[in-house]
Amino acid sequence: MKYKTGRQGRVIVVRFEDRDDVIGGLADIARKEGVRAAMVHILGGMREGDIVVGPEKEEIPPTPVWKSLGESHEVLGFGTLFWEGDEPKVHLHGAFGKKEAVKVGCLRKNSGTFLVLEAVITEIEGIEAKREFDPETGLVLLKL
Repeated sequence: MKYKTGRQGRVIVVRFEDRDDVIGGLADIARKEGVRAAMVHILGGMREGDIVVGPEKEEIPPTPVWKSLGESHEVLGFGTLFWEGDEPKVHLHGAFGKKEAVKVGCLRKNSGTFLVLEAVITEIEGIEAKREFDPETGLVLLKL
């Protein structure tokens, strides 16, 4: 285990509107505002999204299992934002519900809002951290 301590910085409140790209929008805000490290909370509606719901087998490197939302879902999620090279990268896990069906996973692609989605970005100051490709796992991981 590795860890660092920091402190809370700015808090940015975001309202995404219908069909906005959530992951792309969060990255755009990080670029514009110079946010290098943050935690992100989201809640609202998603029109579309592709999520990873786990590896096929418990092996390294993992083979991801993908699921598409395919239609509107309610969402509640939490994530982190750190940079990989010159780009901010959002790592966001959420619960996505529609009627009696609930999916839980890592939102990675096609993150379109349905009607409205709110996000709160809480900047973390005093932390030097980044994302780097790890050849053993084949994943881009947090490096402290």
